[in-house]
Amino acid sequence: MHKARSLAQILVFNVSLFFLTLARWPEKSAKFLLDLLKNAEANADVPCPIYRNINNVQAKGLNTASLLVKHIQVNQAPKTRRRTYRAHGRINAYMGSPCHVEIIVVEADEQVAKADDTKLVPKYTSRQAARKRLLAARK
Repeated sequence: MHKARSLAQILVFNVSLFFLTLARWPEKSAKFLLDLLKNAEANADVPCPIYRNINNVQAKGLNTASLLVKHIQVNQAPKTRRRTYRAHGRINAYMGSPCHVEIIVVEADEQVAKADDTKLVPKYTSRQAARKRLLAARK
């Protein structure tokens, strides 16, 4: 008598041959984030009108080729409340779950050369330093 395999096990085996997963991908959320990133890139070119002539500060557009996402954060927003009408005169809540997305984009800094390793002194904790002193005193 052979052991029956479930449909999920068969699918996992067949899908693993093609390096795919059974997971679903958040296409709608990814589209929103992609649109926000495109908007941030478009806003980086445009000079900011707030700082136009204040204290002789000239607004400069950012180089879009060297933009980096410094910070991205998604927070819950208040739920939107609506009604859905059901059979037999009933009404149920129909609430949406919106969110606030915050993206901070900065221009990449220049690369700084790494310092020489010859002058580095190892840093010890107080416990490691005390142990070194004890070992040095015994010799």
